[in-house]
Amino acid sequence: MTGEVLNSTGLIGTVLAVQANFYRVQLDAVDLGEITSPHPPILLCTRRTRLKKIGQQVMVGDRVLIEKADWAGERGAIAEVLPRISELDRPAIANVNQILLLFAVAEPTLEPYQLSRFLVKAESTGLDVILCLNKSDLINSVEQDKLSDRLSNWGYQPLFISVYQNHNIELLDQYLQHKITVIAGASGVGKSSLINQLIPDAQLRVAEVSGKLSRGRHTTRHVELFELPSGGLLADTPGFNQPDLDCTPEELASFFPEAKHKLATANCRFSNCLHRDEPDCVVSGDWERYQHYLDFLEVAIARKTHIQQQSDPESKLKVKTKVKGQKQYEPKLESKKYRRTSRKTQLQELQQLYQETDEFDE
Repeated sequence: MTGEVLNSTGLIGTVLAVQANFYRVQLDAVDLGEITSPHPPILLCTRRTRLKKIGQQVMVGDRVLIEKADWAGERGAIAEVLPRISELDRPAIANVNQILLLFAVAEPTLEPYQLSRFLVKAESTGLDVILCLNKSDLINSVEQDKLSDRLSNWGYQPLFISVYQNHNIELLDQYLQHKITVIAGASGVGKSSLINQLIPDAQLRVAEVSGKLSRGRHTTRHVELFELPSGGLLADTPGFNQPDLDCTPEELASFFPEAKHKLATANCRFSNCLHRDEPDCVVSGDWERYQHYLDFLEVAIARKTHIQQQSDPESKLKVKTKVKGQKQYEPKLESKKYRRTSRKTQLQELQQLYQETDEFDE
């Protein structure tokens, strides 16, 4: 991640972490006058008031300009945010090149539905996706081959690794060189352990998998970029069990490589086909993740309906509860007879009644 001086007064760096209103910025490895080092300094920065006034957000991964006049010791101020090549909202990070999706083959047990949801979310970013399966030492070669064939039918060629045995770590490192990579996956799959293996100086806290739930515990609290010794940056992200699906029903199929392949070879009869029970649909049929597609489609349709209802002043629905991360809706009560009268209104009605009674007595 090298760069150069933008002009005679400014230096360029990369935001490694954002905490509160401060930004850790690593300057590019350039000649800084009196300081010439292969290990460029890391500054603790604020942002110029002008950026705050115009609403310019500074994200992890941003390429930023630090003017020399604002640099004193290990402190600085961000004067400008350079144009982004990509931007993710969850996690909030800019200029990402690829997503490393890490799952474990065991401890915790690999859940196809959960993996499928992560894959769809990763595909929706438009970035390259690397599927990596950790703890491969816990299954034999026959089981690995079966799992590899299964995921190949999904459209992915997984890389089996073992952080514990240092298996295929060097091969994985080659995929990460000179790129910004986001590592994501459910809790307990070994994200922090993998980063510690790739970047010993990171020294991230690692938690064991819960015995009762066979799930990992969260150890990462915020997004942070770590520099790989071989070049490149790796972003650790807070673990979560179910990523949000924020795509539209119409675009969902394009995030399934199997469905995308079918659509590349033939067309459905209807251009707005949602691939459920429409006649002459080329997507619906006997492929393993088709039921996953149908389930995710219902989520996407409910989300689209909710957005439309929110923008419609005559909305008739409200959120009732959340079940497994999915919102459930119920009709709004329109008649006032179902609503409890406020105490203020009751008091006003009583005062009005007393006034009317006094007038009658007179």
